[in-house]
This record gives sequence, C-alpha cells and structure tokens, in this order.
Amino acid sequence: MRKRAFSLILFSFLLIYALPAGAVYKEERKWQDEIIYSLMIDRFNNGDTKNDKDVDVKDPRAYQGGDFAGITDKLDYIKDMGFTAIMLTPVFDNEDGGYHGYWVNDFYNTDEHFGTMDEFKQLVAEAHKRDMKIILDFVVNHVGPNHPWVNDPETRTYLLDAAKWWIQKTDIDGYRLDTVNHVPKDFWRDFSKAVKEEKKDFYLIGEVRADQPTVIADYQETGIDGFMDFPQNARMRDAFSKPDQSLNFLFTELDRNKKMFTHPELLGKFIDNYNMTRFTHEIAANKENPETRWKLALTYMYTTPEIPIIYYGSEIAMNGGNDLDNRQFMGFKADPVLMDYITKISEIRQKHPALMKGELELLHANDSSAVFKRTFEDDTIVVVINNSSKSQTIDLDADKLGNDKELRGLVEYDLVRNNDGKYSIIIDREKAEIYTLSDKSGLNIPYLVVMGVVIFAFVIFIVFILKRSKRNRSFQ
Repeated sequence: MRKRAFSLILFSFLLIYALPAGAVYKEERKWQDEIIYSLMIDRFNNGDTKNDKDVDVKDPRAYQGGDFAGITDKLDYIKDMGFTAIMLTPVFDNEDGGYHGYWVNDFYNTDEHFGTMDEFKQLVAEAHKRDMKIILDFVVNHVGPNHPWVNDPETRTYLLDAAKWWIQKTDIDGYRLDTVNHVPKDFWRDFSKAVKEEKKDFYLIGEVRADQPTVIADYQETGIDGFMDFPQNARMRDAFSKPDQSLNFLFTELDRNKKMFTHPELLGKFIDNYNMTRFTHEIAANKENPETRWKLALTYMYTTPEIPIIYYGSEIAMNGGNDLDNRQFMGFKADPVLMDYITKISEIRQKHPALMKGELELLHANDSSAVFKRTFEDDTIVVVINNSSKSQTIDLDADKLGNDKELRGLVEYDLVRNNDGKYSIIIDREKAEIYTLSDKSGLNIPYLVVMGVVIFAFVIFIVFILKRSKRNRSFQ
C-alpha cells in the first residue's frame, strides 16, 4: 500500500513538472489558429481502386486515381504534422476530363472518380473526430465548357441553394472561393449571408489574384472572411528562393495588410498552389538546397500573422514546373527531414498563443536577416531568421526584452542571456530560431528534488531486484 502511494505521489510530481510551458493555454480555437493542408483530390492518394475509371498514370492530363478514401486513409499522416484543417479542390460531378474539379457539371453530386457522397461524408466525419476541419473549394464563376449555364447567367438561386445544401448534408467547415473578382460583389454578399446562417463560424476564404493588397481589400465588405495573400506569396518567393535577399518587403506587406484589412489575421499565407511552379522548382533553378530554403520559408509562415496554407508535397520538397508538372501524384516515401521540421514548428505554434494572436514588433532588420517579437498577454516569442550565406551576430538592446530575462531556443535549443545590457544572438548561415522569452533561470529546486526522488527510487528498485534475485538463487 505504501509503495502504491509513493508511486502515485512520484507520478504526480513528474506530471506537473513535465508539462510544457504552453500546454496550459486553453481557449476555443479560432480560424486564425488553424494550419491548413491544401491538396488536389485526384493527385493525393488512391484509396479505392474500384472508382479508377479513366485512370492513366502516364498521362498528366488524365485522372491519376486520388479519391476521398485515399484522403481518409491519410488523415493521421496529415494530423501528425500538426495540420488542423484540410482544403480540398472541388468535389462536385465534373464533365469528362475534369480531374481538377473545375469543370462542374452537377453541384448536387460528387464526381464518380473521387467516390460517393457517403464516402465524402465519412471523410468529413473522420476529420472531425480528429478535431480537423474541412474546407471545400466552391466554384461559382465558371462551369464545364459544355454546361447549359454558359448561355444562361440566371444561376444565383441554384448556387446559393447548393452552397447551403453541402453544409447541411456534410457538415463541412468552410469554402475557398475561386477567382472572386470575376463575380459581382452583390452575389458574394448574398452568398456570405446565406452560408453563415447555416453554420456558426463558417469560414470563407476568397481568391483575388492581384499583386496589390488594395485590390484584394476592396472585396472584404462582401462578408468574405479572408483572402489568399498573393502579395505575400510573391515576396516570400523572392526572399527565400535563394540566400542574401532582403526580408524587409515581407514586413512592409504585413504592415500594409494591418492597415487595409479589418481582420488581417484571417488572410491565408501560401507559397505554393496548383497554378504556379512549385517553390522547390525555383530553389533548384537557383542551385540551392531545398531543405534549407524551405525551413526558412516555413519558419516565417508559421511565426508571422495570417493562416499558413501548405500545398501537398511541400513536406517532401516536391518539385514541379508549370501546369501540369505542379500537380504530380503525391509520393509518401521520402526523406522525413522536412516533415519532422513542420511537425516541430507546428507544435511550437500551437503551444504559444503569441504566434497566432500576438502583436508583431520588428526588432532588427538588415539586408538579409530579421528579428521580430510577438506578444500575447504573458507569452512572448522572439523569432530570428538569418537569410544570409554567412553566420551573423545580432545584438538586441535589453530594454526591448527586459533585463532579467533569457531567450530559450525551441528549435536549435539555443540559450541567450542579458550581458551588459545586450542579448547577443549568434546564428548560423541560412538558419532560423524561435525563442521563448522567459524569466532568468537559476537552480530549479523543485526539479532537482523530483530528480533526486527518482534516482533514489531507482536505486531502491535495483537493490530490491538484486536481493530478490539472490534469494531465488539460494532456494535453487
């Protein structure tokens, strides 16, 4: 009985002191807290060969076999990397050859190549069991080239009813809205109102392909929550596809977004999608290391405001040029280094509310590096990105961080303390570090006591085993 009580007390101590700093933060998850995995259904994973109609893996314009069952099979794969939502290309019945989903024939049926309505419902249900959300690409600006609507623009009621019907029938969580700027604003106002009456906190993210945020911001009065951030996309590609590039324009764009958008935190930050060459392709063209370049880009995406959206295959640095080369079938047997990195920074982001909700302050910037701080309540994170081909020492004044503090690295586990009014950060070339700002640590007495108890208990256990073994031998 005493041994059992002792074990319980010991376990309680260990549990308390093993809890990570951010694990105590609990609040209802908002859309700005999500990390989105974007995929093309036909090109992701073939889970059911019975629906492999018209599949020809040698023809990039033909169906490759990806389906709902394949996505369901890989939900744990996606979740284990830290993704909390999945963005799918259109699931609707398409005209022949519409592997991408954008030649819609019937908004009230799934495409037979992807699976049945029941299989799609199962996908949504299984995602929800894992606390993951599903965003569906809803296309209203075009249909298949032979659809009768091409000659009849009176489609508003049909589309609004279809949008509500999918929410009612499948319990999806959001819509990505394709090429918003090709549809009248009054339609989007009606659309936003209709879908949000169906489900609380239903998320709408629109695509307005524009280089200027002013053009994109003009559509926020329609009720669409967020937009794909194309200006950030261009800046990230310029900054991270090769070293020694300035990061200043990235932060300039973030400042502009903060001024122009009511909810800039709901914008979607992406570096890849199915309409552009893969980021790895640009890296390779510059003869750089994809793993190194991707880590820097991902660190920026996960630690600055807006919702990170990662295109399938990025976790293995998949290469690909223009359409159709950027839509290759997913390969799951690859070097896990980037997957492990994504998993790590996902965990850091989810444990620290400062990275999802915090204000951003730029502490340092030069031609190839940046240091910024994000703060939310008592949680402060400092991020250092060295985009230079040389190691750098960056000195931060103590008055920006506090005198009796220390920076604890969460990626490379670096430790930086105040020395004569400066925090001197030494960072290797083409590396990034994410620090948590903490009180200066001395001797951790509770930790030492617990470790002492553990060691003592272990010694007692070994002595007990040895005595028991000796006693057993004496009876033989």
